[in-house]
Amino acid sequence: MIGKRIFSGFASEEKVGYARAVVVDDWVFVSGTTGFDPETKQFPADVETQCENCFRNIERALKEAGSSLDDLVRVLIFIANEPDFERIAPIIRK
Repeated sequence: MIGKRIFSGFASEEKVGYARAVVVDDWVFVSGTTGFDPETKQFPADVETQCENCFRNIERALKEAGSSLDDLVRVLIFIANEPDFERIAPIIRK
């Protein structure tokens, strides 16, 4: 059985049955997080801001689950352009 579901408010979540995070026992699984800015409803043009937004969106979901970025075990990151990795590496390291 799926545990507590945490929604981000993205319009398509209800349509496709998607939740930003799911809490199962003592674990929080967060998925599908992008650089989308939920306040402006846009994707920023630069990769650094998109990366910062990803971590803010993850942090929001974790906080709602009673957890935090300090509890991260693993992050899987996809980038469209390999050279951008050097630009976001310091953000990931934080």
